[in-house]
Amino acid sequence: MTPPNFTTVTDAGPDSQWITMVHGISQDMRVFSAQIDAFRADYRLLLIDLPGHGGSAARPGPYGMTEFAAAIDAAMGAAGIEGAHYWGTHLGAASGLLLACRKPDLFHSLVLEGPVYPGRAMPSVSAMLARIAQAARIEGLDAARALWWAEGGWFAVMRQRPIECRAAEHRAIIDEFQGGPWLDAGLMAPIPPVDKALARLAIPVLIVNGEHDMQGFLDAAGALAAILPNCRRSLIEDGGGFPFWEFPDRVNARVRRFLDAA
Repeated sequence: MTPPNFTTVTDAGPDSQWITMVHGISQDMRVFSAQIDAFRADYRLLLIDLPGHGGSAARPGPYGMTEFAAAIDAAMGAAGIEGAHYWGTHLGAASGLLLACRKPDLFHSLVLEGPVYPGRAMPSVSAMLARIAQAARIEGLDAARALWWAEGGWFAVMRQRPIECRAAEHRAIIDEFQGGPWLDAGLMAPIPPVDKALARLAIPVLIVNGEHDMQGFLDAAGALAAILPNCRRSLIEDGGGFPFWEFPDRVNARVRRFLDAA
């Protein structure tokens, strides 16, 4: 498989551990800007643009979780990475978790922010994506982007605290999103259940949610924590759907402690 767009960033030595960082839908690798600044001195960082996003915007679909997992695998292989910590958000988190189920030796640990549970439906997310796809087809991409930002519950804290949570910067990333994955009916398509593989996944896992995250994501985090054998949860005060962007100092400190112990 041809790898998606990726880049490596580090000020650390050649023997330092890797962290692979993967964004969610409508984002790209730029959402990890605060994490790059915080971790580049001690880790080698691999930043990936999933197919249909950022520097991989022209890459054709399908754009499902299975394809995203394969793209992450291809990028890590192309970068010569045989083992890494993994940090993903939303579908980026779920895609990394799916890859870990298939290749558990590829990862030292997983940091999953607001993960979708692979193989289980999330009706609220699927309903919102269906609305966005309809808006994109009928009214155009600008209308779809505006609806995504204005009514996506995962952006509520950014909308409420725009200066503190860098809302304008995040919206600017969304405004550059070309929309291909929104138009793919397979984006949230069912995949075969992975519960047995999850129950065998022994690597350390940290699941992060904002305290004001949408209930569907909190429920998914609880269900994953109940089945993963080496999992802990962290609830970020004041955070919403993307606490690593909203309150990066709080999240980075907890992730660093987790990685130090992993």
